[in-house]
Amino acid sequence: MRQIGGGFGLIAGLVLLVWLASGFYIVVEGQRGVVLTLGKFSEVTNSGLRWRLPYPIQSHEIVDLTGVRTVEIGYRNSVKTKVLRESLMLTDDENIIDIQFAAQYVLKDPTEYLFNNRRTDETVMQAGETAVREIVGKSKMDFALYEGREQIAVEAQKLMQDILDRYKSGVAISKVTMQNAQPPEQVQGAFDDAVRAKQDLERQKNEGQSYYNDVVPKARGAASRLTEEAVGYRQRVIANAEGEASRFKQVVTEYNKAPVVTRDRLYIDTIQQILSSTTKVMIDARAGTNLLYLPLDKLLQMPGVSGAPDVSPPSQLPRVEASTPPADARSREAFRAREREARP
Repeated sequence: MRQIGGGFGLIAGLVLLVWLASGFYIVVEGQRGVVLTLGKFSEVTNSGLRWRLPYPIQSHEIVDLTGVRTVEIGYRNSVKTKVLRESLMLTDDENIIDIQFAAQYVLKDPTEYLFNNRRTDETVMQAGETAVREIVGKSKMDFALYEGREQIAVEAQKLMQDILDRYKSGVAISKVTMQNAQPPEQVQGAFDDAVRAKQDLERQKNEGQSYYNDVVPKARGAASRLTEEAVGYRQRVIANAEGEASRFKQVVTEYNKAPVVTRDRLYIDTIQQILSSTTKVMIDARAGTNLLYLPLDKLLQMPGVSGAPDVSPPSQLPRVEASTPPADARSREAFRAREREARP
């Protein structure tokens, strides 16, 4: 019996040792261990070799905080495998669009993840669908399909995080990716026609704007040039008029100082101006009956003559002899002269 009792004691000791050794567990880097005492949360352990009281007193759960999880909303595995119940959404302008997107998330709090969630993927999926429906419902169709896709994804990520934080789910949304956005297949043809019409409208608007940008600056430049020319002509005319008026005042002043000299000077300047454009001059000499002829054009063509020609004295100039009128003509002229003298 002592041998049997000693064998049972040894077996019991081995069993106790194995039972105690079952409380060791390893937490790798990037993970957290959550220890439960009789099913109730006890503590969170970091990476390394850890020990807890063996089961059923204590147990542990390993939570991976670095692994990225992905949920697909509106499709499964491929965008061609659509889930219309999730993807069809109504826009602000009362149009229906088909949207597929994916959300990636990580765990940030192991206790919230373990005790506040039963199906985390489903929770994230419902939060994502709710966020995108809210954002699309406030947006126009063209904005959601084209230029606003990136903005919708950013806003959806922020709104999903707010919803999951209110749920205390222990989830952090890392990225929301818009996979596809298009109108429903039933109206795809009509939508393509509308898109082409809109593109034609934009093209015509751009052509009109280009023509406007080409014509209007030219017209403005021509108008500005005409305005500047008119202003310049006005200033030139005013300046000339003021100059002529000033010159006339100066002439009047000088004339009042020496009337005879000024009058002679004006006469000489006028004669000089007239003769400068005349090639032939006829001079009537009152003293005799000869008519003087000055061939200025011939004198200017003479070799060795520079500048104004020297006018030869009247004796060296050619003369044109006046013809002597007949006697009858002289008598008639004398008779007419006596008649004019006899008149009162």
